[in-house]
Amino acid sequence: MLLQVDGSHHPWLEDRGPELCLIAAIDDATSEVPWAVFRPEEDAAGYFLLLRHLSQSHGLPLALYADRHTIFQSPKKASIAEQLAGKPPRSQFGRLLHELAIQLIPAYSPQAKGRIERLFGTLQDRLVKSLRQAGASSLDDANQVLQRFLPSYNSRFAVPPAQPGSAYRPWPTGLQPDDVFCFKHERVVAKDNTISFNGHRLPIAPGRNRSSYARCRVEVHQLLNGQLVIGYQGRPLARFKPLDPGPPAVGTFTPADPQPAYAQPGTAKYLSRLKVPHKPHKPPPNHPWRQTMIVQTTPRKAGG
Repeated sequence: MLLQVDGSHHPWLEDRGPELCLIAAIDDATSEVPWAVFRPEEDAAGYFLLLRHLSQSHGLPLALYADRHTIFQSPKKASIAEQLAGKPPRSQFGRLLHELAIQLIPAYSPQAKGRIERLFGTLQDRLVKSLRQAGASSLDDANQVLQRFLPSYNSRFAVPPAQPGSAYRPWPTGLQPDDVFCFKHERVVAKDNTISFNGHRLPIAPGRNRSSYARCRVEVHQLLNGQLVIGYQGRPLARFKPLDPGPPAVGTFTPADPQPAYAQPGTAKYLSRLKVPHKPHKPPPNHPWRQTMIVQTTPRKAGG
């Protein structure tokens, strides 16, 4: 019914590798750690990965207990339009919880999250030793050791629930995980049928129903695998593949390749050409502006 989630910055790899952040969840009733993941830093993408794995392996929890980090709660104040519509500003992760009907319960002190704080204290001793014994020296090595470590940890420290059964809710029928586990942004299509995204101009191919989407408001989905999908009224218009695979960092975007259906190979150069400013119009030689102007004057009369 309730999972506590948090991140722990710690030299998990000691002097063998970079300092990582462990993002984990713990069952408030049984102390089971259903899943955890190492990330370079505590970011929204890590919590997206955590909740996605939990939703497919266990189900959807009823509530999450977390601190008041801006990952979970947006620092922005509600605008007048949002107040009238009853839509408070949400962070990307807060929007995800709202779409999945998961309640977010904010904690107002570290002591309120005592269960997961004690978990990190234990893992900083036992997990660090397992990582050292395995010789883990990178992010991938650490995650491999972590997934082997969790079953043995749960078998020793998890306790049976007071009531049998599971309170996890099943995944909604017909809902695709990629439709919710992504970063969503709104953009307005420019007159040249492109959108601006993180300093790049991304083209939208003409569709069967319309040749241009200029001035239309589209939704950009940044998937956890780095892909970028532009959609309009629930229909995908363009899909871009990342040059560098891997989960995206918060607020960043790697230039992507459009599908060959509407772009030529070597899209990195193609996208760079889109950023070249348009040359000003040069009038032809016979344009009136280029003609010599002849001004006739009347001679002055003597004594005038």
